[in-house]
Amino acid sequence: MVSRSEPRTETATPAAGALGEESFEAVLSRLERIVQRLEKGELSLEESLRAYEEGVGLVRQAQGRLDGMDRRLEQLLADGRTAPLPSAPGGDDCEREA
Repeated sequence: MVSRSEPRTETATPAAGALGEESFEAVLSRLERIVQRLEKGELSLEESLRAYEEGVGLVRQAQGRLDGMDRRLEQLLADGRTAPLPSAPGGDDCEREA
């Protein structure tokens, strides 16, 4: 029997603080959906502003994640280690300190 994955339903969540619970790819996907909604031009001005604000928050969070990954890569390249670096407190190795 072939199983079919059901589409995820989105809930409106604030952009701030969400990255710790979502993968970088999930945040990027949310950002892409926001851009698509804005590009359609069907949102009211208020809805557009809210979507834009959420998008800016997601961009900042994703950039923080990328910055953390960049720091880890620099550490790995600098000392020549191939073993994983120890996990940061809270379990998110790459999240930027707020």
